[in-house]
Amino acid sequence: MAEPEKTKIKETPKTPEEKKVNGEIQKIKPKEISAETLAKEFKEHSVAEFFKKNQQMLGLSGKIRTLTTIIHEYVTNSIDACESANILPEIDIKVQELGSEYYEITVKDNGPGLTKNTVGKALGQLLAGTKFHRMVQSRGQQGIGAAGATMYAQTTTGKPVKVISGTGNGKAFSLELTIDPKQNEPKIENMQDIDKEFKGLAIQAKIKDVTYRISEQGPLEYIRRTAIANPHVQISLTDPTGQKTLFKRSSDKIPDAPKEMQPHPKGVTVDEVVTMAKYSDARKVGSFLKSSFDRMGDKAVQEITKMVSFDMNMDPKKMEWSDAEEIIKAIKTISFIAPTTEGLSPIGEDQIENSLTSIVQPEFLKVITRKPQVYKGGFPFQVEVAVAFGGNAGRASSNGGTEGETLKRMEVMRFANKVPLLFDGGGCAITKAVQTIDWKRYGIQNIDDAPLTVFINVISVHIPYTSAGKQAISDEPEVLEEIRLALMDSGRKIARHIIGKKKLKEKEAKKRTYLKYAVEVAYAIGELTGKKKEEIQKKLHDIVLKRLKLEEKEEQKELSDDEVDKEIEKETKKIQKTEEKKKGKKEKIKGIKKVKKEKE
Repeated sequence: MAEPEKTKIKETPKTPEEKKVNGEIQKIKPKEISAETLAKEFKEHSVAEFFKKNQQMLGLSGKIRTLTTIIHEYVTNSIDACESANILPEIDIKVQELGSEYYEITVKDNGPGLTKNTVGKALGQLLAGTKFHRMVQSRGQQGIGAAGATMYAQTTTGKPVKVISGTGNGKAFSLELTIDPKQNEPKIENMQDIDKEFKGLAIQAKIKDVTYRISEQGPLEYIRRTAIANPHVQISLTDPTGQKTLFKRSSDKIPDAPKEMQPHPKGVTVDEVVTMAKYSDARKVGSFLKSSFDRMGDKAVQEITKMVSFDMNMDPKKMEWSDAEEIIKAIKTISFIAPTTEGLSPIGEDQIENSLTSIVQPEFLKVITRKPQVYKGGFPFQVEVAVAFGGNAGRASSNGGTEGETLKRMEVMRFANKVPLLFDGGGCAITKAVQTIDWKRYGIQNIDDAPLTVFINVISVHIPYTSAGKQAISDEPEVLEEIRLALMDSGRKIARHIIGKKKLKEKEAKKRTYLKYAVEVAYAIGELTGKKKEEIQKKLHDIVLKRLKLEEKEEQKELSDDEVDKEIEKETKKIQKTEEKKKGKKEKIKGIKKVKKEKE
């Protein structure tokens, strides 16, 4: 009888960390790498290299978004430059299609232009500019945007950005510009003087991997909203088909230039006090506080002195963290005047009204401007809100309408320092504030079917953006609350308008009914009395009109907030009853059909 085969035991495979010694598998201890060896791999990289690899952080992601963002960067630079030179801005934008997802953008303005010494840094060096280090309101604040656009053109086409700059006195020059990412420095080539009259700045960039579309996030909508928030700007866009759209200025007033500000004490942190103290020229802590913070006077310093345990006459540079903590604790107990408005430049209620009236053409418009407030860091900010109802207000939507019918849905226009925010709406404080409002309380039963445009502009010396792309505002509690308060105030104004409109409709219906029966009553009285029916009808007509006029006078008295709430509640209940009846009818019809089907 044959012997059974012995089962072969499979040997566990060796891993790179194991080896066989005397028939046994032993683990090998990995060789340690020294700090010196690791240090050889340690390399620095420039901010330009970082953003070259992370262009989405600049808003340069998505084919439509990238095109709109690049136009936005050049346009905001142009408006800021014109305003700083007291020039009414005129900006021309041209978008030409060169191939599939390949476009040439040209932006030209009538501003002061750039000098040969500054053009490279302004358009070809990231984190370089005149805005970041100053507490002053401006559209751009980081010194990234235009240089980021130059880098995008360079990385997608390999071609330089072409620039022409002139002061208008016969001195103009042209050049080609790229960026050295490793050094974060501009590379200028072919600079030459131009013997012609040219004033302003013209930039031409060729870019790939982008698409031009007429959409809510496209260049045309960006230009439209820029015109609304900047009524003193004349701006035109020529699209790839050659179609030119011109938004004329609705105001000849250049906004007052905002002044540089100091941080307000109410929002300052311990770290900021310590850092500022180190670089202060003041000899005493008291004088440091007065010279470094807005609204910090002798009285406030005296109150702080009473509450802290250290000597306020000491050198600020010797201040320790615990000292700064005491100062912040004391500041929280003191009432300060609201921040000065000199550093803020709102659009203005009249300007917003004129602009929205000319472009949106609503039937009702109300503008609300809140008082300046402060958020964390001592940064003053202010909120402007406008609500436009009826007319061309709202955004068109074919969803839910009958064939050929266009419905109007609520449109939210977000702005930061007068600049449109078209992207990242879901993560923006403005959107979140709008979503917290119960619009039914203000007579708007369904915002998905309401001809309503909500305009919100947040202005500040430092906008708390969520990213370098500058398309969404961080939901700082103070900013959220101010937007909410402005929206609730404007909501009450909408409610009054809606109630007034409804009452007018009811009055017209009542008038038609009265006059209709006046004819029949006049005829009956004439038959009974033998008097002329025309005379009786005229008297009845006068009585009806007199009664309606008395009612109108009563209605013209402005309703209190409580009365507005009652009227809206009444209207809401009516709508709910109507909807319940419709629902009941549908269920009844459904039941009848079911019975018929069962009988069949």
